[in-house]
Amino acid sequence: MSAEEKSGVSADPSNNHFEKLSALLSAHLGFDGNNKEGSLKKSQGLKKPDRIYQLRILNILKPIPWLLLAVFIFSFIWDFDDYFASFFGIQLQFEGILRIISVSGMIGFLTNWTAITMLFRPLKRRPLLGQGLIPAHKERIAYRLARAVSDDLINPALIQQKIHESKAVSRYRRLTLLHVRNVTSKQAFRDDLKTWILEYISFQIHDPIFRKKISAHILAELEEALHDKMLEKAALKTYSFFRGQTLEEFIEDLLTKVPVTAERSIGFIDEYLDELPGRIEKNSEKIDELITQGVYMLVNQLNVQTLVEENLRTYDEEKLENLIRNATNEQLKTIQYLGAVLGTIGGFVIWEPLLSLTILTLLFGTVFLIDHLLFRRES
Repeated sequence: MSAEEKSGVSADPSNNHFEKLSALLSAHLGFDGNNKEGSLKKSQGLKKPDRIYQLRILNILKPIPWLLLAVFIFSFIWDFDDYFASFFGIQLQFEGILRIISVSGMIGFLTNWTAITMLFRPLKRRPLLGQGLIPAHKERIAYRLARAVSDDLINPALIQQKIHESKAVSRYRRLTLLHVRNVTSKQAFRDDLKTWILEYISFQIHDPIFRKKISAHILAELEEALHDKMLEKAALKTYSFFRGQTLEEFIEDLLTKVPVTAERSIGFIDEYLDELPGRIEKNSEKIDELITQGVYMLVNQLNVQTLVEENLRTYDEEKLENLIRNATNEQLKTIQYLGAVLGTIGGFVIWEPLLSLTILTLLFGTVFLIDHLLFRRES
């Protein structure tokens, strides 16, 4: 048994000719993957200005927990001991304020950090600590996410609608036609195609098994065509008798002359290639309709929910965590550090409720008003 037979690969020599044809078309039609014209743009995620803005905010918030920790440690050394002040008749006692706001801020940060960490950790179920929310409900998340994608984001009806609205089929058909017109007009492509056709015809005709199959088929067609025509059948047999050949041998002999005839008549390829773009253009509507129907049939065969769900189910806990973190890492970290900011604000409220709430109300009211005015101006 040959190596090809053992590996299950066909040892048919004609495969070499089709490999040559594939290489020929790839070279001339640009199927080498390097042609980027008309390719779809890859999603780049967030726009660069938005990402830069988020990173700037994150860089501003990052030092806050460490600053609060430093203030907390410093409060054991000095914390406005016996320091009082009067503000619009309100007696303010500053003693202990550093510890109050630093502890409140760190609690806010640690609370958010713990909540976000519990979403993902522990990855594996532990006897006492349990398991992170997302790893524990991986199957449910996969199902819900797949359902949301298939129902609202990517579904056959939506894909068909987008194909129809974008007129992508007709647009790419025109681009393909233009490319085919440019390629088929090149003499190098025509010469290479003619050479391949002649080589393939010669290869097939010189194969005795192929000649016998073709001659047997032609002989059967002749016998059927001359079934009720006794005179023509007798004349054909008489002719083959005087030639000293059977009809099958006569047909095989004629087949051996096909390569020479093909080489003399190969010029028809030029005529065909000259007419090809016009034929495509003439039947453009039918071609668009057939391609569209084919695309619709393919889309209708897709079960987006099953595809997404099965893919997500193959993710282990760590890969699922990385998937979610890669999409929301900056936002999750921002939430952690904002917890420190809000905790610090809460510390001021604990220290002096009335004054702090009054100042916060004025501050947030001003920010809201400015934001409202800017939003109306932009819209």
